Amino acid sequence: MNKKRSRKQFPMENEKKLREHHPIKQTPVREPVSKPLCPFCGLPIAKPRELATHRPGEMPVGSCSCGAVYACDVTGHNLGAAFIEALVFGCNQDWDLAWGLLPEEDYLERLVEHYDYDSHLIVPEGVYEGRRVTGALYFVRLQADIREVTGPGVQRKLREAATPGADRPGYWHPAGARKYSKKEITQLVKGYHLETLVDIARQDRRVLGDLQRLLCSGDALLRLQAADILGRAAAVYATGAPEIIANLLQRLLASVSDPGAASWGAVDAMGEIIANAPATFAGYIPQLYPFLEDKTLRPRVLRALGRIAGVKPGLLQRAALQFLTFLRDPDPETRGYAAWLLGILKTEAAREDLKGLLDDRQVVAVYHNGAIDEKTVGELAAAALDLLAGA
Repeated sequence: MNKKRSRKQFPMENEKKLREHHPIKQTPVREPVSKPLCPFCGLPIAKPRELATHRPGEMPVGSCSCGAVYACDVTGHNLGAAFIEALVFGCNQDWDLAWGLLPEEDYLERLVEHYDYDSHLIVPEGVYEGRRVTGALYFVRLQADIREVTGPGVQRKLREAATPGADRPGYWHPAGARKYSKKEITQLVKGYHLETLVDIARQDRRVLGDLQRLLCSGDALLRLQAADILGRAAAVYATGAPEIIANLLQRLLASVSDPGAASWGAVDAMGEIIANAPATFAGYIPQLYPFLEDKTLRPRVLRALGRIAGVKPGLLQRAALQFLTFLRDPDPETRGYAAWLLGILKTEAAREDLKGLLDDRQVVAVYHNGAIDEKTVGELAAAALDLLAGA
């Protein structure tokens, strides 16, 4: 008869098995948030500022007392642009000087990741107060002899720059500012009060949601007005808070891709957003091309691409030839918008097909600055040929 062994007879054996099957959970050590430091000298740095120049795609910048300068990429996805921004800023906006410099020989560069622009903190865990933190600071330090020439101009530009956060669009409604109802926003859109709506959006980003809802309106003009104003309001956020507009573009893309969603004005809105901030959002253009396969979306996509081409034709030049077949499409809107787009792109290969459309009397609704004007396909083709003649 086996006797029951007590724990005292094999304490070490039991403890070992217990540890193997029930390992003690170690609490992970969370890295604390901290103030950003210059990677060259280790001193705290000031929050980046937005320069008074307000160039498209311009990033907030700053400088350290050691002579290093830095640019802030709030998304962390445009590091190449941030490097160029820092280098050119360090050269006092002298592009010729910047492109003539050699790495390691004329300047050093460093990257500081996990930077949160709103709080001006380094957040190693990547989440702060419920927000994802993916930003980065790109540092460049020019050699001393170059800094002697460019440094005074750099400091002058920083003194003239906006106080950090002063021009940054609000994430909440500022105290004392008037709140606008959805009905009031709708009336302002119908009246095409462009500057008023952009000013409201600058103070309260919730207006972007009100404008987005109007993209589903049954009124075609109201949809186009809302898309137009949404694009201009989005430009306010393009530099200081591009992640807000990037998220909006993703929602618009999802609504177009979802067959069950009401997406009547979404394509136009994407075109307006990209056209108003091409330096920041041109990367979304390729995502519009697949929608050309849908004959119901095709006219809107061509219209959206035309808006972008009207601002930055170079962004679409390589794709121009794929639009030629749409000049022979059975749908008059498709033919008309294709003619308009190819004229803007000055596509010489379209000349003969455009001539063949001169007698086309089908009517197309063309939106411009808050109003719709009716043009025939022939008129749009003639205007395109005029652009080719002036190329």
